[in-house]
Amino acid sequence: MALHRKHESMTREEQRARSAARHGLDRGAPSASDLSRGNALAYYGSRRRRPRLSRGLRAALITVASVFLVSGIALAAYVAHINAKINGNVSSDLLSVLTDAQDNEPFYALLLGIDKDEERAQGSEYGSDSSAYRTDTIILARVDPKNKKVTLVSIPRDTYVDMEEHGRGKINSAYSFGGAAYATKVVSKLAGVPISHYAEVDMDGFAQVVDAVGGVTIDLPVPVRDPEYTGLDLPAGEQTLDGQTAALLGRTRHAYDSYGGGDFYRAANQRMLIGAVVKKVLASDPITMAGTVSTMAGHVTTDMDVSTMLSIASKFVGINVDEDIYSGQMPTESKYVNATWYEICDTAAWKSVMERVDQGLPPYADASQDSTAGIAGSVGVSAGGDGSSDATSSATEVAADYSGTVMVYNASGVAGIAGSAADKLTQRGYSAQADNASSRTDTSKVIYNGGAADKAQGVIETLGLSVSARQNDGSYEKDADVIVVLGTDRAR
Repeated sequence: MALHRKHESMTREEQRARSAARHGLDRGAPSASDLSRGNALAYYGSRRRRPRLSRGLRAALITVASVFLVSGIALAAYVAHINAKINGNVSSDLLSVLTDAQDNEPFYALLLGIDKDEERAQGSEYGSDSSAYRTDTIILARVDPKNKKVTLVSIPRDTYVDMEEHGRGKINSAYSFGGAAYATKVVSKLAGVPISHYAEVDMDGFAQVVDAVGGVTIDLPVPVRDPEYTGLDLPAGEQTLDGQTAALLGRTRHAYDSYGGGDFYRAANQRMLIGAVVKKVLASDPITMAGTVSTMAGHVTTDMDVSTMLSIASKFVGINVDEDIYSGQMPTESKYVNATWYEICDTAAWKSVMERVDQGLPPYADASQDSTAGIAGSVGVSAGGDGSSDATSSATEVAADYSGTVMVYNASGVAGIAGSAADKLTQRGYSAQADNASSRTDTSKVIYNGGAADKAQGVIETLGLSVSARQNDGSYEKDADVIVVLGTDRAR
């Protein structure tokens, strides 16, 4: 029989040990003496000791940390380098003209294309200073990040405007008078909208940007042949262009001399090319996108830094270029003033266009207002009622058909315009003939017989007429599918 010592005869240490054993307490728990002022720090120090890392693991962690640090520094240096290139020539005058854009709200940006070739720089007309160049491309862009919509509106470079102390003249000379700041001020006043961002593109660099994204795919309604100036010989239809060819297409206007108003068709092609580049960039992988930004940096001047551009671009991921980009042009009338051709703004029509643009709608209410349709390239939607995803189908109530017979009458009194129109229609695919009308008329007309509304729409687009086709009520012959009467409005 085991003998048990009575509790009373146990020492204090034995009593604590026995109590701990009964209650399952940790025998390693600190005693009163362990927690005394003199021993507490040593006790907890011994309890908190952990196994030391091996030298190999320590070296690996240091290496990883160093890689992240160096990479971060390299990335920061790269971004700073790009920012220095694209922001380097932005003046304080320009920044003072630009207005602040509200986060995620629509804003306007001015896009200028400037041809800074060496021959031009050495010429007496422009001089060697970069501010002496004139803008070849002027596009006012409305950017709506929330709804993923972009509107591109070209302003003809020969537009006649009031430039205050510099007098009246072509809008493309504003840049030579006061650089980017003054050009922005003049366009803002003309359009009646504040401008928040600015981007200036060296047109020679556009070719390199296109090559950086692997070329662009475009669709030409008619062949583009310009053997004398650019050397272009492009067939109609869908095709992929390299940088050099894309840049030449963005420059050519003489390829459209037979249609008249070559600058308008060139501007439409430029908007098409911009849309094609945007489509390619947003669909590219991060490495290709970074390469494109790096390439652009050498040819673009903008108030936006890399962070701002990437932030805006990220909001347009998934954009449908065919539906979410709207495109148009400022309506003008060509006039010969003091031995110089100018484009005179149609104030009422321009006001209507900008009201629609400001509401987030396509520039034109009706497709017949797009004078370049069916001849020059196009991007997205030019006309529509509500700017919804159905805008493409509402752009024209009838799909254009470029076949059938057409009779063109000259009622303008100006020789040759009916024959020229018939040639355009024949080149497009119609069987067309020309003749003189029995009397003059002020307004051009397009009339169709039977169910040839689609053929009439194609005629309107091919000739760039701002009219709506109507069905023959018996007033005209019925031998041709479509009858065109060219009035004095076409001869201006």
